[in-house]
Amino acid sequence: MSGRIDYFDDPDAPAANSIVPSVNVVAADERGRILLIHRTDNDNWALPGGAMDFGESLPEAAVRETFEETGIKVEITGLVGLYTDPRHVILYTSDGEARQEFSVVFTARPVGGEPTPSAESREVRWVEPGDVAGLTMDRSMRMRIERYLAHEERPHLG
Repeated sequence: MSGRIDYFDDPDAPAANSIVPSVNVVAADERGRILLIHRTDNDNWALPGGAMDFGESLPEAAVRETFEETGIKVEITGLVGLYTDPRHVILYTSDGEARQEFSVVFTARPVGGEPTPSAESREVRWVEPGDVAGLTMDRSMRMRIERYLAHEERPHLG
């Protein structure tokens, strides 16, 4: 199985060799719980998301990736922010790809489906905001969720 290693401002990080437009989705249910996945590639908790495919928009990629990873159909409702920090490099151990971070984080509301694990998610769970701090996750993912929970007026641009 391939793995994923996230580096931030780390002198031992590999040099980035790609940039891929990607999405993450903060889907919240009517109780305010956030949809999270327990990733299979790095054993961390994360927002659903992934790379944009040819022929689709970023919001379409967000809807598709959320459904593929969680079984939950969503409707995009807003924007948390843009995350493009060149100090964040993601190494995919299967092929040596080292991506510079490029993620657009959307908000969404569920419109159907049932939480269902996939090849990328060993577990799918609706998580109370107060329980997020106790989950193991990469710092960049935690930043995205904290930004959402802070209810900032303007999206993060960085």
